[in-house]
Amino acid sequence: MSDSISSPVWELHPQLARDTVAIGDLPLSRVLLMNDANYPWLLLVPRRPGVIELIDLEEPDRAQLTSEICRVSHGLKAIAPCDKLNVAAIGNVVPQLHVHIVARRQIDFAWPKPVWGLLPPRAYDYEDLNRLIKVLHRALLV
Repeated sequence: MSDSISSPVWELHPQLARDTVAIGDLPLSRVLLMNDANYPWLLLVPRRPGVIELIDLEEPDRAQLTSEICRVSHGLKAIAPCDKLNVAAIGNVVPQLHVHIVARRQIDFAWPKPVWGLLPPRAYDYEDLNRLIKVLHRALLV
């Protein structure tokens, strides 16, 4: 029997796994696409076990997350021109730290309100989803 204590393993929260499609991994975060074609909507989830709040990350990881938020924001804005990027870490429903990056247009249904709860999520068409995943992968991860 080993005397070593095993460290916790990072796992994606089940609700995020149900609501999103994985695009890939950056050095710190998993990049996810919200499966809601109503809005261009990405999430970053730092791959650190037990992290609920931004302040739970060590300083180097906080700096890395900020860098990744900027990288993904630039990439999303390049492929989904918008009037405003909404960037938020709310976590009232899913406690695992995750950062929403949503490309908003003044003509979208929810404008100027938040995107949550105004429209039921509209799943992507299979072909559109596959095309978008490839574009996002190239824009964000290469």
